[in-house]
Amino acid sequence: MFIKSSSSETPALINNNAKKVILELDDGTLYQGYSFGAEKSVSGELVFQTGMVGYTESITDPSYQGQILVLTFPLVGNYGVPSRKKMDPLFSDIPLYFESRKIHVSALVVASYSRSYSHYLSESTLGDWLYEQGVPAIYGIDTRALTKKIRTKGSMLGRLLQMKKDCVLGDFSDDDILWRDKFENIEWVNPNLRNLVQEVSTPTVRIYKPSSECSQKLLSDEQLRVLCVDVGMKASQILCFLKRGVELKVVPWDYDFSVEKDYHGLFVSNGPGDPSILTVVIERLKKCIDAKMTPIFGICLGHQLLSRAAGAETVKMKFGNRGQNIPCTNMINGRCYITSQNHGYAVDASTLPQDWKELYVNINDGSNEGIYHATLPFFSLQFHPESSPGPRDTEFMFDVFIDVIKRSFNEKRLVSFEISENKIKDNLSNLKDNIKKVLILGSGGLSIGQAGEFDYSGSQAIKALKEEGIYTVLINPNIATVQTSKGLADKVYFLPVNPEFVLKVIKYEIPDAIYLTFGGQTALNVGVRLKDEFEKLGVRVLGTPIDTIITTEDRQLFAKSMKEINEKCAVSASASNIQDAMKVGSDIGYPVIVRAAYALGGLGSGFADNAEQLYALCNKAFAVSPQVLIEKSMKGWKEIEYEVVRDCKDNCITVCNMENFDPLGIHTGDSVVVALSQTLSNEDYIKKHRKLYHKSIKDT
Repeated sequence: MFIKSSSSETPALINNNAKKVILELDDGTLYQGYSFGAEKSVSGELVFQTGMVGYTESITDPSYQGQILVLTFPLVGNYGVPSRKKMDPLFSDIPLYFESRKIHVSALVVASYSRSYSHYLSESTLGDWLYEQGVPAIYGIDTRALTKKIRTKGSMLGRLLQMKKDCVLGDFSDDDILWRDKFENIEWVNPNLRNLVQEVSTPTVRIYKPSSECSQKLLSDEQLRVLCVDVGMKASQILCFLKRGVELKVVPWDYDFSVEKDYHGLFVSNGPGDPSILTVVIERLKKCIDAKMTPIFGICLGHQLLSRAAGAETVKMKFGNRGQNIPCTNMINGRCYITSQNHGYAVDASTLPQDWKELYVNINDGSNEGIYHATLPFFSLQFHPESSPGPRDTEFMFDVFIDVIKRSFNEKRLVSFEISENKIKDNLSNLKDNIKKVLILGSGGLSIGQAGEFDYSGSQAIKALKEEGIYTVLINPNIATVQTSKGLADKVYFLPVNPEFVLKVIKYEIPDAIYLTFGGQTALNVGVRLKDEFEKLGVRVLGTPIDTIITTEDRQLFAKSMKEINEKCAVSASASNIQDAMKVGSDIGYPVIVRAAYALGGLGSGFADNAEQLYALCNKAFAVSPQVLIEKSMKGWKEIEYEVVRDCKDNCITVCNMENFDPLGIHTGDSVVVALSQTLSNEDYIKKHRKLYHKSIKDT
C-alpha cells in the first residue's frame, strides 16, 4: 500500500526539483517522499529517535551504523551543519562538533526538511552534508504514522529506493503494479547479522593525553591511565575522560586487553549491533572480572558486554530506546535522572548472577539501565552519561569511576564504588512536609485572545495537590475560568487578588502554605508586598521563593545573579524620577529600552532613540510605577526563554523553551514567541539548561 507524502506543499517550498523516493518496509508498506542528500538506494534496520535537537551528533554516533534513522521531531535542518574540519582546540584529532569523523546512519527519514538554516556556526545545509558523505535521505514522510507502526510491530527492515535515471513519474495509486520498474531494486539487508563493531572500531591503538593543567595523578605521582576498548566509541566519551585529566589508551575491539597490565581502570565503550556476536570481547572481559585487577566501567554496548561476561543474558527489544528525555531511577538512592539513550538490545535483569545488582531502571518500560557488583568496582550503564546529544545529568558517573580507580590504587585493593547521594530510605524520610492546606492565588480576569496559561497551570496545580490529599483554597475573581470550575478546588473565594483580601483569607483559613506563581504578575506583586506578613503568620511560600521574584523584577539584582553564572546582561540602571532617568539614558547611550517596574503587560515600556523620546516614555511610565528601568537596546539579538521546574531533590526539568521571533526587548505580551525553539543546536539547548539548573540550585 502506498502512503503519499505528508504534505503536497513541502516539495515546492523547499526545492522544485526534488526527486521522488520510496521508503519500503519489510511488511510491504510503501511511503512516497522526496529525496535530499545523496541519490543512493540503501537497506537497513528502521529505527526512530525522539530527540528535539542534536541531529548532527546523532547521525555521527557509531551506534547507528547500518540503521535507517527516523527523526520524530517535525522540522529538521533549521540550524544547519557546522564545520566538518574544525577539531577540538585541546585535542587536535577529535572533531569539535561531531561524535565521529563520518555519518554512520545508512539513511535519514524526516517529516519536513529546511534548507534555510539559522545558526552562527553553520557552514552548510544538512542535505549538502549528507550528499558529501554519500548518505541518502527522505522528507515529506508522515513520521508520526511511521513511528506508531514501528512501536506496534517492532523494529523492521527498510529500503530507501531511488528513482531510476531519466524516469518521469507522477503520483502512484494502489493498483499501479509497474512502479518497481521505475525505481532501483536492491537486496534487503539486516545489519544485525554482521559484525558492525568491526566496521566502526579504531583499526589501531591510539593514545590520548590530557593537558598538564588538569592531569589526574595518583598518590605515587603516576598519571591515571584508563584502557578503553573501542567497540564504537563516541568522541564525547573520550573528551569526558580527557577533560577530567585521565590518559587513555584506546584499543581495537579485537585487541587482547586481558593481558594488558599498564593501566588503572578498564572502560568498554558504546557501539552498534547485537552483543552476542562479540564472543571474543565477552571472553576477555570474563578474564578481567576473574582477575580482579582494576575497576571496570561500561556504557551502552559496553554495558551489555560486561553483563554477558558476568553471566547475564541480553535480549533484542521490540523497538529500542532512542531519545534524549528518558527517565531512569537509581536503585541505590531512588533518584530519577533524565538520560540520553540509543540502543536496541537490553540486559535481562532476571538473569543477573547473585553478586550483581541493578543500578538503574528505565521508568517508562522497566528495562534494565545499569548493573553493579555488590562488593567489587565493576559497573555499567545502558544510557549515555556523556550525552551529546541530550542532558548531562548523569555525567557524574565518570567521576564515580575515576574516584573508585584512585581509591582502589591508593588502598592497594579493589574497593566498591560510591555514589555521593543519600540512600533511598533517607530520601523518602525528607519527601513529605507537614502541609495539609494550601492557598492558591488565581489567574484573575481573562479576555478573548489571551492565552490563559496561568488558568491552565493553576488548574493543573490544584489537581496535583488534591492527588496528594492536600486541601486547596483558591482566590480568583473570575468565575469564567477552569480554576473555578465546580469540584476542582475545595473552596473558592471570588475576591480580587490584592493584599487586603489575600490577608483576610489567610487569617480566616489559616493555610500552611501559599502558591504565588499561578496568578501572573498580579499574584507576584501581592506576594512581594506580603512577604513579611507570610513569615509572621507562618505561611510557607511554595514554588518560586519571593526573594527570587524580587531578583527577577529588579534589573540590578537580576544582572548580578546572571553574572554569578557567567551570563552577560545589557547595561542597565533604575531611576525613581525623570531627572535621574534622563541622566541614565545619557550615560548608557541611545537607543535604550524603558520599562516600568512591577507593571502588567509591558505597560509603560518602549524604545527611545533620543532624549525627547525617553522623556515622553518616562512620563507615561512614572504614571503607573514608582520606578523606571532603563537598559541598552538589544534589538537584533536572539532571545530565548526557558521554563524550568525544580523539585525538592534538585531535579530540574525544562518544561518548555521558547524562541522570540521579534528583536530582543519586545515585551512578551507584544511579541511572537515560537515554542519549541527552532534554531538552537544541542550544545546551545543543553548549555542554557545547565546554567539555569546550577543557578536554581544556588538560590536555595
